[in-house]
Amino acid sequence: MKRRIARENAFIAAFEASFNANSIEEIVAASREQDEYAVDAYGEALLANFYAHSAEVDDLIKARLKDWTLARLPRVNAAILRLAVTEMRFNGSDDMDSIVINEAVELAKKYAGEEDYQFINGVLGAISREAHSAKADEPAGPADSASEEA
Repeated sequence: MKRRIARENAFIAAFEASFNANSIEEIVAASREQDEYAVDAYGEALLANFYAHSAEVDDLIKARLKDWTLARLPRVNAAILRLAVTEMRFNGSDDMDSIVINEAVELAKKYAGEEDYQFINGVLGAISREAHSAKADEPAGPADSASEEA
């Protein structure tokens, strides 16, 4: 399954989960029974990472919401933001931010309100820029120092 489809299916499962308190296992099993929106291994890992890091993910989002609270966001937007932030920060690939943001914007265009994609793009862009500027400010570690000397 392509990552785009895996992300979309994980989003659909996360959106559904926002209406009930089923476990991640129940959500994935139900999606696989329906087959049309089956969550694959990548989507399952994404959902599991969100559940494992939900407080951190929500804190990252809340810090970028101006005059809004996470509870006031439409469920579609919250689900898109949560999965995108999870993938950007907790799925192991720092160099994937632009792809993840683009995919989140596409999901917003398909499922969210008419101009919500701009909001999604702005929040995710701010999170990505801040993370990359924080990494640029980190002092060089021992491995970095050795490569600079060579």
